[in-house]
This record gives sequence, C-alpha cells and structure tokens, in this order.
Amino acid sequence: MAAVARVVGLGYAPRQLFVPYHQRGQRWAVLVAHRRAGKTVACINDEISRALSLTRPHGQYAYVAPFLAQAKEVAWEYLKRFAGSSIRVKSESELWVELMNGARFRIHGADNPNRLRGPYLDGVVLDEYADMRPSVWGEVIRPMLADRQGWATFIGTPKGRNEFFRVWQQAQGDPAWYSVMLKASETGLLPPGELADARRDMTAEQYAQEFECSFDAAVVGAYFGRDLAEVERQGRITDVPYDDAIPVHTAWDLGIGDSTAIWFFQAVGEEVHYIDHYEAHGHKLDHYLAVLSSKPYRYGVDFLPHDAKARELISGRSRVEHLANSGRQVRVLPQTKIEDGINAARLILPRAWFDRMKCADGLEALRQYRAEFDERTRTFRDRPRHDWASHSADGFKVSAIGYRAMTLAEPKNDPVAELLKPRTFNDLMEEFESNAGEQ
Repeated sequence: MAAVARVVGLGYAPRQLFVPYHQRGQRWAVLVAHRRAGKTVACINDEISRALSLTRPHGQYAYVAPFLAQAKEVAWEYLKRFAGSSIRVKSESELWVELMNGARFRIHGADNPNRLRGPYLDGVVLDEYADMRPSVWGEVIRPMLADRQGWATFIGTPKGRNEFFRVWQQAQGDPAWYSVMLKASETGLLPPGELADARRDMTAEQYAQEFECSFDAAVVGAYFGRDLAEVERQGRITDVPYDDAIPVHTAWDLGIGDSTAIWFFQAVGEEVHYIDHYEAHGHKLDHYLAVLSSKPYRYGVDFLPHDAKARELISGRSRVEHLANSGRQVRVLPQTKIEDGINAARLILPRAWFDRMKCADGLEALRQYRAEFDERTRTFRDRPRHDWASHSADGFKVSAIGYRAMTLAEPKNDPVAELLKPRTFNDLMEEFESNAGEQ
C-alpha cells in the first residue's frame, strides 16, 4: 500500500509525533497514547485523507468506538469539521458522509456488532480498542477488509493485558505493522505542572494506565483482576477437555435485543471446569437452543437468572417455559443483590479451570468487568459499569450461584440461603400466577 506523505487539505496541522504515522506504508498500525495526546484527531484526519486519495470507486471507511453514543460525541463532530468542503452529502441520523470522490465514511459503535457488518471496508480506525469485545475484530471487521485489502489502525490507552495488549505485542518487530507508544513523560504535550497535579489526584494505577501507557497496571475498578491473575499464575487457564462421563451445566445471562451469554461448565470433584462459552447479540431464543444442540455435550441443568420467568407480550410464554418445553432441565435462580453475585463468583474462582481457547472471550469479559466510575465525585459507584463485558460476567455469576446450589449440602446454613433454595419449574409457575393474582 502506498504511503500517504501528508494529510491533504483538511485544515489540520499534525503534531510532530503523528507525522510518522501519517507517512506510514504499513497496512496495520497500533497507537498506544496517553490521554489528551490527540490520537483521535490524528486518526480521523488520516482516514479522511486516505479516503480522498483513493483511486478505486465506491470507497468505504469506518471509525469504530466502544459505544455509538461515544463515537457520535467525539468522532462525528471531528469528521464533519475536518472533511468540511470535501463532503458531498451527509446523513446526521445514520452518521455517514460521502466525500467528493464518492468514498463513504461512517461512524459506528462496537456495542452493536451486527450493525457493523457490511460488504467491505477500505480502511478502519478502532478507537479505545481495549474497551471492545475481542470478537468485533476477528468475526466482524477483519473479514470486511479482505475484498480490497483494506487497512486498520488500533488506538487507545491500556486496560490491562487484554486484547489491545495482544495487538501491541503482535506489532512489535513485525514489518507489516506500524506501532508507537506515546507516554506523557516523554511527549512533552502536557505541562509538567499538569502532570504533577494529575499524579497527586489519581491513584498510582490510574496514572500509570492513563498517562504512562502501562499495560501492567491493574484494570482500575476491576472486580476479578487479582483472582484471575492467580488463576493464570497457577496454570488453570489451559486446555480443559470435555469429560463425557459428567453432565455439562449451562449458566445464562439473557437479553432481549441485547447480548445473551452462556457458560458451559462441569463439576469435577472439587473443581469447576469451564469448557466453553458463547455470546451473541440480538437473536431469539431458538438461536441459542440450536447452538446448544450443535455441541457434543451431555447436558445437565440450565441455570437461568430470575428474569427468565417474565412472559413475553407477543408469545405469552416465558423463556424458561420455552426452554423447558424444548426438553431442557431448567432451574431459575432467585433475584440476588449485585454484591452477592460478585462474592459468589469470587468464591468459585479458586477452584475454577478455563479452556484457554473456547473461553477466551468470556475470560476477557471477566477481566474487564469493573465498577462504574463517578467523574464528579472521583469515586467508584456501588454498581458495575454496563458495557460489553457485563453479559458474560453476569452469566458467570449465575454459574457460581448455580454451582453452590448443586453442591452445598445444607444451604440453610449459608448466608445466601434464599439464593440456593431449590425450586422446580412448577414452583416457579405457581409463584408467577400467585403474584399475578395479587396484582
């Protein structure tokens, strides 16, 4: 791919640190940059310039942020400002512009992967890639670049040793990649006094992550970071084969018009073997039943969260009824407090084993599951941040509570005894109809 020597006619003066990026000839690029370095502005301008320089007809370009609202707030305004008179037509509702040479540039959020799917891409920027689910690249975007040998740039600040870290590692020493790390202590972009104030106001982990681009700093606010680090240190993330002599239980987080996540696990002595994981977005329950049927497992119990017994308006049936009528052995767990579910997950992690490949996305979700940060009070709230990691993390909490329900001999002595109270499908239906009658 020919190098772009400059950013053409956009009213944009690149910071010197980004000039080598604009002049790169590599197909792939990764920029690890501290906060306020200007990486989003640089990448938007680089992408506009490459779109305007494209000689092929019908160019297609994309900018992707973790959330559509985030992408609209940040990148959409930059796109309109810098593309300026190069825009032939634009759609405010669909967040795309068509440039004067016919190339189209669209803004996306990774929170709805299905909306990303399309015929092809000539180029894409993935901003704050550390906050995206790993499958967005491999299952959605990478195939879209194949037709026209499109390029991609990954940018962001670190969030632990996650998929963004693996991209950074892959780029090191590979001539097919352009890579750069911009630390605040080295770039000179922020005044020393401002950095000193930030260091005083932030925790050491926050400062190392946000300004010094440290992949080794703990994910700020992560619930399971230390537990998973210990799991990995002990070698319990490895090849975990299916044992056909033992039933496979499933634990679900159910979404309507949202992601649904399923963990597959086996109770092997004192250990819990997580042998598989599946998550998808925007599908009906029949899709997940087909996924379960396609796997070679002998199933045990399907553990479901409390909201599975809610009846859908169209069908008049609950999802637990649907599963039970399909021949599944279903158990719905009572509603629990968020902190009880998190504690149950922490209790099961010391005995958990994970299949490295089949549970990769689920493990990444557990690493990224973290408390919501209140920017006004500069403190963490008593609730998790709701993002792509939430669904698999919630499903894992269901597995932990379900496992305890199966294995504790005397749940009445357990501090969360009500959680573990055995209930049959008929019990649930009687309770539902009783509640409906009271209303």
